[in-house]
Amino acid sequence: MKYKERLKVWIFPGESATWHFVGLNKKETKKIREKFKEFRRGFGSLPVEAKIGETKWKTSIFYSKESEQYILPLKAEVRRKEFIRPGEMIDLELKICP
Repeated sequence: MKYKERLKVWIFPGESATWHFVGLNKKETKKIREKFKEFRRGFGSLPVEAKIGETKWKTSIFYSKESEQYILPLKAEVRRKEFIRPGEMIDLELKICP
């Protein structure tokens, strides 16, 4: 399953927060949870291949009960390569890899 969307980058709240994330929309999250429920791992995670700009990497998305959506952590290396800053909109491509 492939997923493509424009999403806003946010930082995990806290005094010394450095974790950057994007959250998939709730409608797509619901579809993904239903289709891949038997493939979920710890913390409700799913393995994915992510792509932003020219940067592609293997990682996982994690389900957040609080926001009822999957979230994708953005590694510092990816943020540097693609010049990503908090509050910016990015084009994300995901491929679910169960």
